[in-house]
Amino acid sequence: MNQNNLYKGFEVELFTGSLNSHIGVSAEIEKKFPDFVKEPDNRNVEYITKPEKDYKFLHEKLITPRKKLRRWLNEKELTIIPSSTLCFKHDIQFQRSDIDNVYHQFIQDNYGTSIATSSVHINIGIDDLDKLFAAIRLIRSEAALYLSLSASSPFLNNKITENHSQRWMQFPKTPSKVPFFVNHNSYIHWIEENIANKNMQNIRHFWSSIRPNGPQRPLILDRLELRICDFVYDINLLLGITAMIELRILNLFENLNTLDPLNASIFSMDQLSEICDQNEINAAKDSLNSELIHWQNGKKVICRAWIQNLLSDLLSTAEKFNMKHLLKPIYKVLEEGNQSMKWINQYETGFSIEQIMKISIEDMIDSEENV
Repeated sequence: MNQNNLYKGFEVELFTGSLNSHIGVSAEIEKKFPDFVKEPDNRNVEYITKPEKDYKFLHEKLITPRKKLRRWLNEKELTIIPSSTLCFKHDIQFQRSDIDNVYHQFIQDNYGTSIATSSVHINIGIDDLDKLFAAIRLIRSEAALYLSLSASSPFLNNKITENHSQRWMQFPKTPSKVPFFVNHNSYIHWIEENIANKNMQNIRHFWSSIRPNGPQRPLILDRLELRICDFVYDINLLLGITAMIELRILNLFENLNTLDPLNASIFSMDQLSEICDQNEINAAKDSLNSELIHWQNGKKVICRAWIQNLLSDLLSTAEKFNMKHLLKPIYKVLEEGNQSMKWINQYETGFSIEQIMKISIEDMIDSEENV
C-alpha cells in the first residue's frame, strides 16, 4: 500500500438465526465476544474493525470475527443469515436486546422493526476538515452507486418485495431532510439545532446515507462514514467497493475545483440534496438498472453505465496506488448482477426464499473456509 492511502474501518451488522427463521442471540454474543455489540433488536449484532490502510489486513479484520462467531453459532445449530432484511417469516414485534436501555425504548416506540436491518458502514479516515466535508459532499452525490453494488435485500417476511434494497426503502432516514454541509461550522450548527428541536434524540440519532464521524461529534471529526450499503458477505466485493470509494476520494483531493459538488455542480446545494435523495430511492428500487440524475450536469444516466464511467475515470489513480486488482469484483457485479439480482433470478425460476438463503449461507461458509 502507498503511504498516502487512507485508513479504512468497518461496522458490520449481521442477522443470526436458523436456515428458516431469525433467532436473536445478540445479548449472548456481546457477553461472549468482546468485539461484538448488540443492536436494539436482538436478532441483530455488530462488530467493528480496527482502522487499517492495507487491504490485506482489512480482509483479515473482516473475516476473523465472522469465523469465530460462526463456530459459536454452529454449536447452537444457528448461522449467519446474509439478507439485509428479515427475509424469513417472522414475528413483527420488536425484540429488545436491552430492556433497560432508554434509547432502545425510544427506537422501539418510534420505529419498530423498520430498523431491524443489517448493513455495513464504511469509514474512511480524513483528518483535514475541509477535505473531509468535500469528500462527504462528493460521496453523498454518488452514494446511490455504492448502494446498487451492495444491494442484498429483495425479500421481507418470506415475500419478494418490489425493491432490490428493501432495507434502504424501509429504514427511517433521520432527520428526513439533510443539507449538503458547506463546512464544519454549518454541520455543528445543524446538529445542535436538530437536537434542540427534538428532530434528533442525540448525536447518534443521525441516520443518513453518509455522515461525518469522529471521537467527539460534532466538534472533533476524523472520518467519513458511508452508511448506505446493504450487508455484503463477499469480503472481496466489500473491499472492492471500499477501494472504489477510497480512489474516488484520492481523486477528489487532486481535483478539488472540478470534483467538489460545491464548485462543480450546476445545481444549488438544496437542489442537489433533493436529487441525491431521489437517486437513493431509485437505486433502492432497481439498483444497477435504475435511472439516476448526475450531480454534475443533471443528465439522466443508468446506474450501471455511471459506475462503468467512474471506474474508467479512476483507472489512472488505481494504477498509481497499485489498487487496480481490488476493483475486479466490481466489474464482476456489473457483468453478473448484484446479490439481490441473483436472488430475484433464483426466485423467479422457482426457488423458495429458504432455498435461496440456504445456498447463499453455504456459499458464505465456503468463502470463509477458503481464506
